Amino acid sequence: MTTQTSPATPPQRLLSLDFMRGLIMVLLALEAAGLYDPLAEASGNTPFQGLIRQFSHHPWHGLRAWDLVQPAFMFMAGVAMAFSLEKQQQRGISWNQAFKKTLKRCGWLFFWGVLDYAVRKSGLSFELWDVLTQLSFTTLIAFLIYRWSATAQIAVCVALLLLTEVLYRFTHIPGFDQPFADQHNFGNYVDHLLMNKINPGGWVAINCIPTSVHTIGGALAGKLLLSQKHQKVRSLLLWGAATLFLGYILDRANITPIIKRIATSSFTIVSLGYSLLILALCYWYIDIKDHRRHLQFFTIIGMNSIFIYLFFEIVGHRWFNGYAGAITGGLLQLINTPAMISALLTSLVIFACEWGLCYFLYRKKIFFKL
Repeated sequence: MTTQTSPATPPQRLLSLDFMRGLIMVLLALEAAGLYDPLAEASGNTPFQGLIRQFSHHPWHGLRAWDLVQPAFMFMAGVAMAFSLEKQQQRGISWNQAFKKTLKRCGWLFFWGVLDYAVRKSGLSFELWDVLTQLSFTTLIAFLIYRWSATAQIAVCVALLLLTEVLYRFTHIPGFDQPFADQHNFGNYVDHLLMNKINPGGWVAINCIPTSVHTIGGALAGKLLLSQKHQKVRSLLLWGAATLFLGYILDRANITPIIKRIATSSFTIVSLGYSLLILALCYWYIDIKDHRRHLQFFTIIGMNSIFIYLFFEIVGHRWFNGYAGAITGGLLQLINTPAMISALLTSLVIFACEWGLCYFLYRKKIFFKL
């Protein structure tokens, strides 16, 4: 019989993680509310055009700020996993029990991810491109190797990226033998097999293989923050700088281009680097320097991140946005509000309603978790 010892006190809540998650959800909610499209139109040929462009995905080879949202989301899931598993271990929950809980959570993530795309006006559709579907896979991989050494987990990350390179470069499927060409790569071929369709935007389901690195990297960062090691921020910064350097070298040397839509190895490494640097900055400013004022606006929506994501993806897109828009737009028409301003105000009203819903749940201490 073996015994495990752990600290007598459970790990404190990581406020920087709550802030990061809340910031991501606020940005996503604003997109779902339709704010960025009228802003892009209003920016026209002004100096703000380049800034607003950062709130949309790069069409193919390149990187914009918006391309970092999903990697950061999956990275934060890994950090949260580390804190959750540490608490479970302290409560005496066995690996088998933790595995069953994780498997159940992954099942629900997969279910809601498929449901997000399933119901269309034309009928039902089976698609595997949602972030929750991807997260169901990456969470399971990160959990299975969580207790391995950091070196072993990094080796798994390298293996996943090498596997991605091999699949794209050396499979040579007729019609899908151009590694980094939209609609003609191995990821498109797999989608054709799994779903009998190819995403017109170039997104592929097997992104879950390389992006597992984000969740594994997040879990490693979480373990670092839970450890008794000194200079945690320095370690995060060094790893962030190293991965950024490596990813950009792969791209600039024309080895592997940075393409978010198929999560190339260079993109995965670069986006992991940015996630590490952002976490380091937030952890230093919030948890170490104890700057906690004005965080509640973000943490309120971040503490119900899965719920609000499903709300604006399913309820918002299919009903609420149109309903709220009809009311707001109608009232603004009564005072002859210009169409551009009306669109902007309508988006902000939709977002305010969604934030208010999260605030209501927060006040009632209702938190939806998978």
